[in-house]
Amino acid sequence: MKMPVLLGISAIAITTVLAGFAVAQSTGNVQSLRGVELDETRPSDDVHKQIEGRMPRNYRQQPPLIPHSVAQYQMDKRTNQCLSCHDWTVAGERGAPTLSMTHYLDREGNQLDTVAGTRWFCNQCHVPQANAPELVGNDFQPSNELR
Repeated sequence: MKMPVLLGISAIAITTVLAGFAVAQSTGNVQSLRGVELDETRPSDDVHKQIEGRMPRNYRQQPPLIPHSVAQYQMDKRTNQCLSCHDWTVAGERGAPTLSMTHYLDREGNQLDTVAGTRWFCNQCHVPQANAPELVGNDFQPSNELR
């Protein structure tokens, strides 16, 4: 009794899947949301320009924004090119800001001579300054303007 029921259900499922494929094939060409053909490249807009110089922070604990491009910087589990200028051992001679001492503390609060693994990937908190449009509406006001 169970075998004919299973065969019937399998036949209905296969028929439904095949009918779905037939409908999908007959719907016509796929339309691109970019406004060009799928195999064409489209130049990017020039709205995301790097802003030189330092921008002020909007709130007290905000991580500083990066005032230069980091597009060619290597950052992986073995290499962090940010440290070639910003590590405490070289920042003075490079004229770069030194990392906060909190970057040299491990999870237990012990002082380290090298950047802690929890602070290794700078772009977890720090982002480059860019003249980019808002992706969503935002009415945030910096804390110094609210006083």
